Amino acid sequence: MTDITKRHIRSFVLRQGRVTAAQQRAVDELLPVYGIPYAAKPLDLAQAFGRNAPKILEIGFGMGESTAQIAQAHPENDYLCLEVHTPGVGNLLKIIGEQGLTNIRIIQHDAVEVLRDMIGGAVLDGVHIFFPDPWHKARHNKRRLIQQHFISGLMRKLKPGGYIHVATDWQDYAEQVLSVLSAEPLLQNTASDYAPRPDYRPLTKFEKRGINLGHSVWDLVFVRKENFQQVI
Repeated sequence: MTDITKRHIRSFVLRQGRVTAAQQRAVDELLPVYGIPYAAKPLDLAQAFGRNAPKILEIGFGMGESTAQIAQAHPENDYLCLEVHTPGVGNLLKIIGEQGLTNIRIIQHDAVEVLRDMIGGAVLDGVHIFFPDPWHKARHNKRRLIQQHFISGLMRKLKPGGYIHVATDWQDYAEQVLSVLSAEPLLQNTASDYAPRPDYRPLTKFEKRGINLGHSVWDLVFVRKENFQQVI
């Protein structure tokens, strides 16, 4: 049993919020087209997207605007996007329909279980985790997604040379992520500590507002070392 298969504390609370009529219509009409149902069996990513191309996993895409911008700017990549909240799923599906994007697939399910049950060994070229829930109260820190056991399991899914990119606007979470990723022997930091924001990650409207107020955002980009033997 690998670390990622252990019983886990969920890093989210399912607060669905209001689903607009347009979001619900997108779910009804487009989720059968661009959605992949969770199933406790390996997923053939090439078959899911209908082609062989670099596969990037995004964990927790929120309302999906940044996801859509990245996918539109990089049609050479395929993006497997995970989110549990229906308003966000509906909103991204709505954007997919409006922009005619073909390189996004969505699984509406817990990322830990998707990774454990559906993602094979060494199949991901990259992982995006942008602004995960910081669970900022000390007693809730254990709910944070980025923990050593999660990253250890994720390494089995990432190709040698593949990358993991985390962004957060909470300094203590950024410090935790830096510590966790630096402690993983299969990973190499691309910077001395925090990385400049890569051009492919667009600024969100909330991020722009925060920057205007003097708030900071920390990007961390680590690469899986190629000189380690992958163990499946």
